[in-house]
Amino acid sequence: LQKMLILLQVTLSVVVGKTLMILFPNAMKRYILKMGEKSRMNQNPKFSYENWGPTFFSFKYLQFVLKVKWKRLEDEAYEGHPAPNTPVVTLNGEVCHLLDFMEDNRPLILNFGSCT
Repeated sequence: LQKMLILLQVTLSVVVGKTLMILFPNAMKRYILKMGEKSRMNQNPKFSYENWGPTFFSFKYLQFVLKVKWKRLEDEAYEGHPAPNTPVVTLNGEVCHLLDFMEDNRPLILNFGSCT
């Protein structure tokens, strides 16, 4: 049900965005450039609006946003529900999942820290 709601929301925003890009291209260009400022995308001198601006509200954009939003659903933890099996990277660079470290019925303890 959550995936369907996300699908409807993202599809609607892409359709509206694409329609606005067709009807008001200059206004949408300014809007997209403002979004690029917030994400600091426009600080890269090799990126110009012509390279990435037209990709907004495309079918690939829709697929990417859906993939990210659906993946985030899997990473949410809720009290009383099973823990999410989030991907982690070992110090050797190997990608595995958090629950791969579980042993029998022993609790899994996560310890976070930093070295400066």
